[in-house]
Amino acid sequence: MYNLLLHISPCPNDTFMFDAWINHRLNDGFGWNLQTYFYDIKTLNELAIKHIPDITKLSVFAASQVLSNYQILTSGAAIGYKNGPLIISKKPLTVNNISNVRLAVPGFNTTAYALLKFFFPQVRLCKEYFFNEIEDAILNHEVDAGLIIHETRFTFEKKGLFKIADLGEMWEKTYRLPLPLGVIAVKRSLPDDVKKSMNDLLRKSILYAFNEQASISNFVSTHAQIKDDDVIGQHIRLYVNEMSVELGKKGKRSIQVFFQQMIRASLIKKENIQYPVFV
Repeated sequence: MYNLLLHISPCPNDTFMFDAWINHRLNDGFGWNLQTYFYDIKTLNELAIKHIPDITKLSVFAASQVLSNYQILTSGAAIGYKNGPLIISKKPLTVNNISNVRLAVPGFNTTAYALLKFFFPQVRLCKEYFFNEIEDAILNHEVDAGLIIHETRFTFEKKGLFKIADLGEMWEKTYRLPLPLGVIAVKRSLPDDVKKSMNDLLRKSILYAFNEQASISNFVSTHAQIKDDDVIGQHIRLYVNEMSVELGKKGKRSIQVFFQQMIRASLIKKENIQYPVFV
């Protein structure tokens, strides 16, 4: 029996992918005891930097900082097209006049913030919020604009907010690759057979969710921040795809290019990238 500490977010893409594994819907033939905790992405990244979980969801940017202690599974990634962070505001702005605006971000250790600094290095007045607080921070005039991720991509327009820039589109146009946002990482110190078994179990769990669940499960809806089934469904369709089942060459390439470009922009250190990166 392996006792493992699992950290994931309550977001629908994570709970959708892990549902079958966590809730023992798989006949895996392996002894697992997952002690599962749910945190927002900012906290997930911080806890991994402290080397606390055995297996965890991470921002790709944060993963680059912990590769001496973790490796990336080839299953479970949030990676794809038209899925990137958005800069939004209450009044129309242009990308040419955002350098001096007060901007809410979902964590300085997130892929979203790294992309913001990569494409707009002149932005300097940033303040951390939990991702689900950013829309209200704008509406309450605490900040002038915000960098949004997750479910808030589907709700900001209904609240009268405007899109200023789509960082995912900017990435895709520049590199002709899908945008890697998040991954599942495991401790390097675990035995190789355990890491490979985790990779296989997660792949089976995702396939189970795709093939066996005709509707949103109670596990997914119970943990979701926004309880609207349409929003939950949009979230899953956007962030879970064939590269979540298995990264493949294109998925791995996108992560490698992300690391390379962040190194060139001095946003991560070259020596942080430890090999092998993937399980």
